[in-house]
Amino acid sequence: MGLATESQFHVLAVDDSIIDRKLIERLLKTSSYQVTTVDSGSKALEFLGLNEDKHRDPNQLSFSPNSHQEVEVNLIITDYCMPGMTGYDLLKKVKESSSLRNIPVVIMSSENVPSRINRCLEEGAEEFFLKPVKLCDVNKLKPHMMKTKCKENQENPEEDVQPQPPPQQQSNNNKRKAMEEGLSPDRTRPRFGGGLTVASN
Repeated sequence: MGLATESQFHVLAVDDSIIDRKLIERLLKTSSYQVTTVDSGSKALEFLGLNEDKHRDPNQLSFSPNSHQEVEVNLIITDYCMPGMTGYDLLKKVKESSSLRNIPVVIMSSENVPSRINRCLEEGAEEFFLKPVKLCDVNKLKPHMMKTKCKENQENPEEDVQPQPPPQQQSNNNKRKAMEEGLSPDRTRPRFGGGLTVASN
């Protein structure tokens, strides 16, 4: 079971409305995603391991790093209008974090406000869905998660590519060694020859 969940994409859904949370959770699970739901932006940050509200719940703070270590989040989908931290605020926090900025963020809202949509997209949101979110919207999520997976995979080969210059240096070293080896017998032969002639004299 653990292996199956590891191969699934894991989505963190953030919404203060329990009805909307249940709806998005059901849609995501229908699409075979692993889902974690939270009801606020600050709880989302705690789950992700960004504990800036240290004066709040110490119990939750001690739990959140464990959950962060155990579960990798592949995408965050968040409501825009929430009390306290809005979806836009959460988006900014994620994109400002060096460890989280590569996680795709999708914003949902029941209000079609172009300036709000543009602001979120400019800040780095991948998509902006109007509620109620539909299955066809959820189907748009996978390419964003695949993109981040590809980026992760591309970063690893780059690490493999970097060691390639040393082999070139080694080949230069080999040339030097070959030259030295080629010269050293020539250098040693006269010496030995000189040594022998001195000995014979």
